Amino acid sequence: MSLTAGPRSSRESSFDVPGAYGWIGFASVILVLLGCFHAIQGLVALFDDEKYAVTDSGLIVSVDYTAWGWVHLIGGIIVAAAGVALFSGRLWARIVGVVAAFASAIVNISFLSAYPIWCTIMIAMDVIVIWAITVHGAEMKDA
Repeated sequence: MSLTAGPRSSRESSFDVPGAYGWIGFASVILVLLGCFHAIQGLVALFDDEKYAVTDSGLIVSVDYTAWGWVHLIGGIIVAAAGVALFSGRLWARIVGVVAAFASAIVNISFLSAYPIWCTIMIAMDVIVIWAITVHGAEMKDA
């Protein structure tokens, strides 16, 4: 590797971009964490729906909390699995990670009236994950 500034040679590997690993690692951990949060929300909706701020008729998508519980629980497992897969840095895992974060944000928008502050935090984290994967994901070469 030369000390002069200029275009990268084809011999340089993706290991020369350490920032990409940090952002993809961050996105992976946050996706696993968001998946766990969704699973916890799902379990609360299944077992104790009195914890939510509004009744199920006050939700943006008016479905009972049992249905929302299953959506959150299954979605949480999928989001967490996408986070684990993202650790590989492969293209398909990055695509699944972006789709899972997007779906998580949509589900949280629909569930916003039940847990407004918590869902807003989760939406913000979904947006950060999408940004990290789309901006820094291409720096991770498909291994």
